[in-house]
Amino acid sequence: MPGFDLSVISRPPAAPSGSSLADQGLRRVLGLRDLVLLIVGTVIGSGIFLVPGVVLKDVGNSLPIALSVWLLGGVLSLLGALTYGELSATRPEAGGLYVYIRDCFGRFPAFLFGWVLFFVVSTGSIATLAVAFSNYLGEFVVLGVWTAKLVSLSMIAIIAVVNVLGTRRSANLQNVTTAIKVAAIVGFAGLLLWSGNHMQLHTAIAPMSLSSRLSGIGLALVSVLWAYEGWQYATFAAGETANPRRDFPLAFLVGVFVLITVYLLANLGYVAALGTEGAANSNRVAATALATVVSPLSAKAVTIVILISIFSAAHSIALTAPRVYYAMAKDGLFFHQLAQVHPRFGTPAFAIAATALWASLLAATGTFEQLLTYVIFVGWSFYALAAASIFVYRKRETAASPRYRVLGYPWTPLIFIAAVAAFVLNTIFSQPTRAAIGIAVVLTGLPGYLIWRRG
Repeated sequence: MPGFDLSVISRPPAAPSGSSLADQGLRRVLGLRDLVLLIVGTVIGSGIFLVPGVVLKDVGNSLPIALSVWLLGGVLSLLGALTYGELSATRPEAGGLYVYIRDCFGRFPAFLFGWVLFFVVSTGSIATLAVAFSNYLGEFVVLGVWTAKLVSLSMIAIIAVVNVLGTRRSANLQNVTTAIKVAAIVGFAGLLLWSGNHMQLHTAIAPMSLSSRLSGIGLALVSVLWAYEGWQYATFAAGETANPRRDFPLAFLVGVFVLITVYLLANLGYVAALGTEGAANSNRVAATALATVVSPLSAKAVTIVILISIFSAAHSIALTAPRVYYAMAKDGLFFHQLAQVHPRFGTPAFAIAATALWASLLAATGTFEQLLTYVIFVGWSFYALAAASIFVYRKRETAASPRYRVLGYPWTPLIFIAAVAAFVLNTIFSQPTRAAIGIAVVLTGLPGYLIWRRG
């Protein structure tokens, strides 16, 4: 492909060092607990409060099948996370996936990943969460159109300021907000299971044709994978992790297990409160379940937790994604100011500010929703490509390479890559117009790559 830097493929990467602070410019202040809570906090946004009803409806209101789909989504995420655990231990640098793709497949695909991450995926996700924050806040106070926009922009600004002021400070805030929302979800689930009707957990599987059942499971899995999406972002912060070779593999393992447990408990609680039919027909299943079992007023507690959860998820993206743009700028493939580290706070302040400004523009204009829908499958393509880096790194490994090895290699990364490939191909064949637009959006980065490459 024109523009590919093929020399990167044959050139072995420099040996990573956990103490190369002068090269990185960033401070290694994150530990195992920070990584686990970062993974969990990024993934849990508003999905677990909304998606379970959709999943149940897709599988014909069958709780056993719905739980199986949630478990399958968790297992697929775990396979990818374990693969990324080895990659993070192999190359513990700021930028994560960008670095793996660059090292193993060249600068051009790595640039396109960073390009779409900046202009659509990460900033669009922050914008989506910011708008959702103002929508949920509207349940407590009446917000006009412009007031709601101001609330959304203010949330993005607060997140940006906190992240500029220091990675350690940002991680502390992330840890607190993540702990609150996990404790609240587990508490809600426990209350619903305690107070609900346990007989509703023993529902018969409704008769459906095999083709309808499989189609429903496929649709449900897409929703579930969306609810699990986000654990990949932790790799971006590898350059600020004190002991990445030890902590990343364990953090991914623990983080995804926590997610699977929380999601399964929440689903059981919702069905115990509402039954499968009631849960499937609810657009806001968590609030409906608490209102039914406890009191209508208790639904407000769910809204508060959702607000905290949304803020936490947006904050975690702002804590991680700018490290990709920092790494791109260091390679000369993005605005050079984004490679600067604040001399006092030790953060990529310009990269954080640029992320916040573009996310604010998307939130203010409302242009993020369709863009995200178009490119989400392309984002998963890059996730699979990054996972495939493990085979290239393994081929290059030496006696001095990190000792951690992903369990079940090569099947662990292969199954993850195959599952993502199936999802991507299904999107291309079932929605060719949307897929073509998504690919076109990504390829808008080609002129930018040519400009920066020659710079």
